[in-house]
Amino acid sequence: MFFERIGNMRADRDMTQKQVAGILNCNRQVYARYERGIREIPVSMLIVLAKYYNTSVDYLLGVTDNPSPYL
Repeated sequence: MFFERIGNMRADRDMTQKQVAGILNCNRQVYARYERGIREIPVSMLIVLAKYYNTSVDYLLGVTDNPSPYL
């Protein structure tokens, strides 16, 4: 599921949930719910994460396994 990807991307960069929540302008508890799949992440936040991680929204959603962003 895509919520695993956003957690993996965060962990790969040695970031805390609080740090990513700050980037998304939400609190850590809300972001933690996104990672656990308890709450759906808004499209606007997926776009912010894709830009921050230099990947595509499709990759974050698990539509593709290619992490390279589209040209």
